[in-house]
Order: sequence, then structure tokens, then C-alpha cells
Amino acid sequence: MHLHTTRLPMKSTLSCLIACISQGIYAEEPVTEVQRLAPIVVEATRTDRAALETPASAYYLNQPEQRSMNVNLSETLKGVPGLQLNNRENYAQDLQISMRGFGARSTFGVRGVRLYVDGIPATMPDGQGQTSNIDLNSLDHIEVLSGPFSSLYGNSSGGTILTQSREGQGPDSVTLGYSGGSQNKGQTNLVLQGGSENTSEPSYVISSSYFDTDGFRDHSSAHKVLNNAKLTWNLDDGSKINWVNNYVKIDADDPGGLTRPQWEANPKQVVGNVTKYNARKEIEQVQTGLTWNKPINDQHELYAMAYAGQRSVTQYQSTPNTSQVGANHAGGVIDFDRNFYGTDFRWTGKEVLPNLKLIAGIAIDGMTEERYGYENFIGDTQFGVKGKLRRDEDNTLWNADPYLQASYNFAPEWTLDAGLRYSNVHFKSEDHYIVDAEEEKDRNGDNSGKTTYEKLLPSLALSWQILPELIVYTSYAQGFETPTFTEMAYPASDSNKTLDLSAAKSETYEIGLKSSNTLGDFTMAAFHTVTQDDIVSAENIYGRGTFRNAEQTLKKGLELSWNKNFWRDLTAQASYSYIDATFDTDIPEILSTSTPVTVLVPRVASGNYIPGIAKNQVFLSLGWKPENGLSAGVDMRYSDRIYVNDINSQYAPSYTVAGANVGYNWSVKDWSMKTFARVDNLFDKDYSGSVIVNESNGRFYEPSEGRNWSAGLSLTKAF
Repeated sequence: MHLHTTRLPMKSTLSCLIACISQGIYAEEPVTEVQRLAPIVVEATRTDRAALETPASAYYLNQPEQRSMNVNLSETLKGVPGLQLNNRENYAQDLQISMRGFGARSTFGVRGVRLYVDGIPATMPDGQGQTSNIDLNSLDHIEVLSGPFSSLYGNSSGGTILTQSREGQGPDSVTLGYSGGSQNKGQTNLVLQGGSENTSEPSYVISSSYFDTDGFRDHSSAHKVLNNAKLTWNLDDGSKINWVNNYVKIDADDPGGLTRPQWEANPKQVVGNVTKYNARKEIEQVQTGLTWNKPINDQHELYAMAYAGQRSVTQYQSTPNTSQVGANHAGGVIDFDRNFYGTDFRWTGKEVLPNLKLIAGIAIDGMTEERYGYENFIGDTQFGVKGKLRRDEDNTLWNADPYLQASYNFAPEWTLDAGLRYSNVHFKSEDHYIVDAEEEKDRNGDNSGKTTYEKLLPSLALSWQILPELIVYTSYAQGFETPTFTEMAYPASDSNKTLDLSAAKSETYEIGLKSSNTLGDFTMAAFHTVTQDDIVSAENIYGRGTFRNAEQTLKKGLELSWNKNFWRDLTAQASYSYIDATFDTDIPEILSTSTPVTVLVPRVASGNYIPGIAKNQVFLSLGWKPENGLSAGVDMRYSDRIYVNDINSQYAPSYTVAGANVGYNWSVKDWSMKTFARVDNLFDKDYSGSVIVNESNGRFYEPSEGRNWSAGLSLTKAF
């Protein structure tokens, strides 16, 4: 929740506080609605135009009030057409995010969609990202960019999600809150914030939280510490500096998936190997970053960003010990330490020529990783422990992407936008675990290698402002998605080598309309995307996922959104998405030799639906949202059936779920109180909220929680 305080004597010790912020306590505010487009400036396309005038599917979601626990991005990122965001009920594997079908193959983390937090990438150079470090308690707003203009962000940008933390404002304040709910969920949070009266002192927001839960399913408990600190200097020369520090630590059990009969018999259960090997994941990440904006004069502006971080992960899989006997198996324990870093320099020129805006920059990102694999057993009696070494490699990734953008208002109602980015990603792997036995079948070859993916990514958009409140546009762009290191680690068959997958290359056409008038704010977009060498899942078996290229896939669809303020504080929101995502050519069957047991990966027929993607989605909400006093709201979400495998032999059924919330905000003098209570899955629907694509044991389904509740209270004192 929000609130204020007066100047504490802590301004001079902020740096110390940030350095020390690595324990757990709790924070404040959130939740969101797609706001009115007219007055809102969208920064995602870098042209800083009002959303109504932006020739792209760009959405701005404000986060003014807390109406949920503020733990998962799925609580707040609602109602964006084309965005599919599934909560796995599994804190070991993060959320499942796809946009217009990009990223639907992911079995953990985020693929195909780029993530940014306060301008700093939360996606590695190979396109592998996570949402775990996004602090909803200090969140200000989210921007979502989908469609052709996402290619402005380079590799793996089938869509882009940019989150922005609040900046400290007004008097110093301290907010203390607690929220709890079903399955013994609990979050305690603390937020310190304050503005600045002179340029020598920064404004600041320091947020810290601790969350734990028993989990909806058996063996799904989790603990999470999250700290975020943002300092902002507005200097006398007009420049602005943001310094952001972030720390997250997660310990979570992994319940895995279920077969359809298992799910129907008991959605809370887990298979025997999950508990036998104590499947779980431990994550710890620390990150720091600086952004700097400097207006040189009315025409020229400079921007610079630099960041660095370290991430450690240890994951114990439920892989049975009998499947780890092959020489090429990396074991049932994944253990890596990763350092990542990068920078972005950008120049913006306004009115360089009459009505012409130019942007030129270069983005450089890098990652080094020490990755190990171990058996998840010792002998015949100890399971779920770190055993014998089975993998030892050093991985290096980097990219250096120059980019150009131009926006030319060549006639009073006509604007041409163009972009060009040279995306290049360099992979290198050094294998230090090489076993050469007498028998050929026991040999572990040298899997060292390196490869480079590169592509020039053009984008173009033409927009016509028919009326001040009505714009139509058409756009085109080429996209590019490399496989991640994880996806290239295990070839699907002996005919492929490590680092041998091709990058996916896409072409997208879009036509759209935006309007803001007395009937509300309305957007419409129709798109058509053809992807060559699309990266698709081959199979997931024995704790190992393998991938292959589909010669061609086709994604086409329609997206609609509408929101309106009816009367005073009564608002309504609606969105609809239609995505027809299919394989456009046959994929021949292969014999997968990536495990001790040879598996036939079946032929995929042209016209089959791409698994993991809902064809239709609907979102509706109605809320009474005054700044103070009683608030209330209801929302409903419909998701179409989702096929779970390439041959479309099974699917997760469609579902409709509803939620309701009520709250009360009260303030007097320098005190403020905010409360909320919420019920989700109001009608106790039994459904699978996400799926594990092509799980070879048939455990495709990750059941969602039934009817559940949450409630919270926060107090703020201003000084």
C-alpha cells in the first residue's frame, strides 16, 4: 500500500541501507488496469508519444492500489490482449508467459519475451529471463509492447514487458504491511520512501518483503526474500540519475506435472519420484544498475545505462537414478553460478530536420557461467542429494547490437516510423568433463563449441491520425530468436550436435486502430506472423528437455481492448484475444537418443495447433476505485483449451474463473491505512492453469488452486 513520511535522519545513510538490504521484511501498494490511452506517454517504443498516437500494440498499466498479495506478476498484469500469463502454482519454475504465441514452449522461466525492470534487462543475451526479481510492492507501472515494434529490442523479442518502480515523493514515510491467505500464504513488507528538496540529496524508495506458503499442491512450499531500492537524483543541469539495487532469494519445492487421470483423481498430489528425490530449487540473485538521462539542449538528449549482477541456482530434479547411467547424461542436479552485465548508450535528436526525430544507440550485454551437473543420489540409500559429478562447463554469451530509429511527421496527420537493429549473439561453451571409456557407449565426448547468430532487423510503421481521437496504422517487422544455452545443451538426436539449433526468423504484419472518445478507450489490432525455423519442444523426459526446429509456423490473430470511466470512480475494462497458431509444414519423426532409452518423437502434421497457446482469451472487470473510502471490484477471465503436445492428442480444457475484491482506504493527517480482501476462483473451478509441453511421461498438467482467499492491511506514517 502507499503512504508517506517526513524527513528521517536517514538521507545521509541511504547507501549503507541499500548495501545492507538483504534480509526480509515487507512493502507496499499495487494492482493494475489498462489506463486511458489519451494522456499516457508510452516509453517502450523510445519515441515518447502518447499511447493513442503510438503505431504499435502498446499498453500502459498503472499500479495505484493494492487489491492482492503482490507476490506474482500474474496478480497485476491482467487484461492485456495477446498476453497469456499462467501461474504454475510452482515457485520453483516461475510464471509461464507467452505473447502472441512467442514463448509458449517454455517449461521454466520466460522465453521469447524480453523483460526489463527499471530499464535494466531481466533477460539474458540468449533470451532466457525470469520475473522473480520484480517487486510489486514498489511498482509504479508496467508497459507491454507486442507486435512488430518489439523487434526494436533485438533477440527474443516476440513481445516486451517493461516494469518501472516508483520514485520517492513528498515527505519521508514508512509503510508496514502484512497480507495472508489460503495455503498458509503470508507476506510481510516494509517500505521506506521520501522525496528530495535539493539536488545533493536523492529521493528514495526502499522496499523489502518476506513471503512463504505451504503451496496448493503437495510438495510445493516456498520461501522468498525480495529487496528493491531505488535512488533518484534530479540535478541542476536537467539530468536525471536512477540507481537501482535488487536482491532476491527463493527456496521452493517443485511438485512437477500430473497425467490427466492423476489430475482428475487428486489435483494436489505429486508423483513418487518428486518426494523420493526431494525435487526443489534454490535461487539467489543480486543486481545493481544505473540509468542516466541528460538533455544537452532542446534538440539533443543522451541516455546511458549500465548494470551488473550475479545469479546462483541449484536445482534437484526428480530424475530417477536408473536414467542417469548413460555417459552423456548430466545428472539430476543442476548447479550454476552466472555473472551478467551490460550497457546501453543512446542519443536522441528532436527536430534534426523539420518534424524528424532520430534515435541512435548500441546495446551491449554479456554473461559468463560456470555450470555443473551432479547425480541426485549417493549409492542405493541416499536420494535428493548432490552425488557424483556428471557435467562441468564454462559458458560465455555476449551481444553488441547497434540500432537506429526515425520518426518523421511528413504531413499534418501522417507519421512514418522506422527502425533498424543489427542483432548478434555469440555463444561459446568449454566442456571440462570429458570421459573416454573403452566401450563406445560409455564415452562422453568433448561438447565444447561456439557459434554466432546474427540478423538485421528492420521495422516500419505508417500511421494516419484521422481525427484527434482516432488513429489507424499499419506496420511490418522482422524478428529473431536464438535458442537458449539450456535448449542447445542436449541434441534431440545423434544427427545434431550441441549448439546446432538454428535461430528462428519471423516476419510480422499488423494493422491497427486506436480511439479515445466519450464511449471509452478502444484498441484493435490484427496480425499475421510467419516464422522460419521456429524453435519447438521435441520432448521432455528424464529431467531433460530437447528442442528442434520447425521449418515454418504461422500465427495470426485479432486483439481488442476497451476501458471506460463510467461515472465518478466506476471503471470497466474488457479485452479479447484470438490467436490461431499452427505448424505450417510437416515435421518428420525422429528417434531421440538424448536419454538412455531411445524415444520416438512422432511426426507433426501441417495444420496442427502449436501447444501451449489458448486460441481465445477474454478478460472483463468492473470496479469502484476511489482514492479513499470503500472500494470493490469483480473480474472474470476465460481461456480456451490448450493443446499439450505437437500431435494434439491431449489438451487442457477451457475454463472461466472469476474473482472479487473489497477494500477500504483511510487517511488522517500523517497516518494512512489501507486494507483489502479478495477471493479468487470464486466458483471453485477445477482447471489446469498451465501445461508442460510435450512431457514424454504424459505429465502435462499443472493444476491450479481452487477457491482461495487473501487479505491484507498496511499502515503508513509520514514524518
